[in-house]
Amino acid sequence: MRAGWSIGGHGCAARRGINTRRFLAAAGMSSNEERRGWNEQIIDEFRSNAGSVVQFGGKTLLLLHHTGATSGTAYVSPLAAFPQDGGGWAIVASNAGRDMHPAWFHNLRKHPETEVEVPGEDDVRTVQVTARVPGDAERDRLFAEVVAKAPNFAEYQKSTSRRIPVVVLEPAA
Repeated sequence: MRAGWSIGGHGCAARRGINTRRFLAAAGMSSNEERRGWNEQIIDEFRSNAGSVVQFGGKTLLLLHHTGATSGTAYVSPLAAFPQDGGGWAIVASNAGRDMHPAWFHNLRKHPETEVEVPGEDDVRTVQVTARVPGDAERDRLFAEVVAKAPNFAEYQKSTSRRIPVVVLEPAA
């Protein structure tokens, strides 16, 4: 399984008020391989520490498993997670305000049945989920909730002409 190239699109840094594009540039990460390597470090720390990643403020992430829409390749992407009533999560396809959706968004549209790894008390737990893109009114409500917790998402929306999607991950029955 490969670490997904979602850095900048996952919003982890945004949740802590970090501009992801500037962060990556300052860190000298310009290539996809460098970004994948950084994601792999995040994934390793997440799994080693019951879902806690220090540089992102503790237990604020989830690991999204997704399958390439055309390639069929399995990926794992660390993403900012916004817990929802009923046990699900909202994730945001911001791609750091770029003018295209992150690959994981397209992958979930094609393969919505998937799993996430989420923080637990003493270990990471795996949850089977179904991804869905909410309608406009629900998306607007969720996006406002996200922005209240992670204001950089508002900046990402301002920097692109596309409407940044929110995806709801609902636990499978």
